Amino acid sequence: MQNVIKRKKYINVIQHLAFEDLGSFGKVFQSQGFELRYYHAGVNIPESIYQDESILVVLGGPIGVYETDIYPYLQQEIDGLKYRIQNQLPTLGICLGAQLLVAASGAKVYAGHIKEIGWSTLQLSEQGNASPLKYLHDVNVLHWHGDTFELPQNATLLASSEHYPHQAFALGKHILAMQFHPEADAQRFEQWLIGHCSELNHAKIDILQLRANNQRYGTALAQAGEQLLLEWLAGL
Repeated sequence: MQNVIKRKKYINVIQHLAFEDLGSFGKVFQSQGFELRYYHAGVNIPESIYQDESILVVLGGPIGVYETDIYPYLQQEIDGLKYRIQNQLPTLGICLGAQLLVAASGAKVYAGHIKEIGWSTLQLSEQGNASPLKYLHDVNVLHWHGDTFELPQNATLLASSEHYPHQAFALGKHILAMQFHPEADAQRFEQWLIGHCSELNHAKIDILQLRANNQRYGTALAQAGEQLLLEWLAGL
């Protein structure tokens, strides 16, 4: 019998903040046979991952897409994502990652009128209800951002929220951007509360309520997020 060597599948992940990792999505990817390869913004992101046909996930962080003068490596990420958009390479952007996809598409990212931090449901568009985001119908998701964005040209709007009309969009079948956090891991939420304590206090966010809502909604979000991710993967 001839031995067959299977090529290992892997996910490239760009991380901007130590505790904002793939969260509950990590287990889903691993259950599908993927190896996770993390790269850290400003430290060790090889240009080759932008040309790699493997899935690329770009995660969140507290810096702004428009702060390229302070964080010059953001421009490298934007340029790399332009290539992936042009070539329809499978890419998932979450929070800052979604905003970087907006910038790479040529649309504007800018400071919003309110800090949207907390749990609430989304308003799905008609296209959103026909997309993997349909599993988030009536599910409270975690929002954690102060910036917002214009909808990129040729993008399909998938979801809005109470405060912002643009929360998720797709660029074809291979590129999905979500400004909220479907990957939030309820078991590790305390890391977010500690890591973002200055922002939470400055924005006068009720931390006790935020923690209680995580305990109330976190499990349902993880379950819906798993179905969302599995359907997106199946469509690639």
